[in-house]
Amino acid sequence: MLDLLLVGQSPGIKNRLVDRLGRDEILFFGPDEGTAGYMDWASQHARKRGAPFWKAFTTGKSQTLGGIPHDTYGMTTRSVHQYVLGIIRQLNLDESACTKLQTGGPDGDLGSNEIKISNDRTTAVVDGSGVLYDPRGINREELTRLALARQMIQHFDTSKLGPEGFRVLVDDFQVTLPDGTLVQDGLSFRNVFHLNKLAAADFFVPCGGRPESIDINNIGLLFDAEGTPRFKYVVEGANLFFTQDARLRLEKAGVHLFKDASANKGGVTSSSLEVLAALSFTDAEFGRLMCKQADGTLPSFYQEYVSDVQEFIEANAAREFECLWNESKRTGKPKSILSDELSVAIVELRKSLESTDLWNNIALRRLIMHEALPARLLKELGLDTVLERVPLNYLKAIFGAYLASHFVYEYGTDPSQFAFFEFMSKHTAKAEAAN
Repeated sequence: MLDLLLVGQSPGIKNRLVDRLGRDEILFFGPDEGTAGYMDWASQHARKRGAPFWKAFTTGKSQTLGGIPHDTYGMTTRSVHQYVLGIIRQLNLDESACTKLQTGGPDGDLGSNEIKISNDRTTAVVDGSGVLYDPRGINREELTRLALARQMIQHFDTSKLGPEGFRVLVDDFQVTLPDGTLVQDGLSFRNVFHLNKLAAADFFVPCGGRPESIDINNIGLLFDAEGTPRFKYVVEGANLFFTQDARLRLEKAGVHLFKDASANKGGVTSSSLEVLAALSFTDAEFGRLMCKQADGTLPSFYQEYVSDVQEFIEANAAREFECLWNESKRTGKPKSILSDELSVAIVELRKSLESTDLWNNIALRRLIMHEALPARLLKELGLDTVLERVPLNYLKAIFGAYLASHFVYEYGTDPSQFAFFEFMSKHTAKAEAAN
């Protein structure tokens, strides 16, 4: 990738690569499952290759390199949990009284942070080591201990389970459960426990698991003998745990379901704002303000900036939740369909904005960028410095994404033909007043 992005001689290649784009191009790479450990290396490799954008080449880096680790600050979980809180708020529920099944255990990013951030009565946790279950609610203190230590449920103190509780590990054989059920094979039991009748709960929050674990062929197992779904609410933290057909079947049965594409955007938001900081600062400023110091301390700017990022994630997730909830109520469409329509609406509007001259309205530009950029960054550098240092195409992307997303969140996926005029009139008037 660096060979394609950098002008000059590529190691091991005799001839120079031909630049047919005719302008600078920057790509950014973020971590996914199994790749987090490569982020530091790739950033440093870009630096050795002389890439001017090396600080922003990868995100989710360690703090010594000025990165914002997603797991350390629960960035993805913060957006997922906003959907849980949104359901609780809309339906006037008591979170502490709600039961929850969670796949993905206390050793993982989403699993550990879901345990730490939630206040529900978790009845089952499934992770790589097995199944932990207690219908009265798994001991929260012990579960939190594992989450803080990032340990699997195999390390859970089973003396803290209730009389109907159990732990079955993947290496176990011939285990008799408290209700008399004989588990022949712990691995097989773990793999399909989310389909087991014992897994019934108010909430199901997948924070890990194999893609398409629930599809149209096994979705029937999520319903009891009377045809009632075993979960009332599903918020997908893990990617692709459900197929779209399975989601629609659940929603048709009355389940409130929010799909992964909407719920777990927090990590992407964190990465984009990490890139923004890297592009805004000089190398010296970045080392002083964003990197862990030699004595092991984190700069106060870094800590405040991370707080800004967390607030951005939670605010955006709350806006998208409200939009999906209201649109589903208004149109009767499944939320999993609306989630796709909302994303398409934002992308298409953002593309349309590129052909307008809105960016050239300086007062509007400054107003939108003041609202779209983290307050702590603006306080440190000032808007003019950020606008001067950050590549123009990146600034325009922020500008367009902010306008498009806020418009769709406010007016829905199918607004009237006058809605955008009304929306822009409000922002233009506000910009003129501020100017």
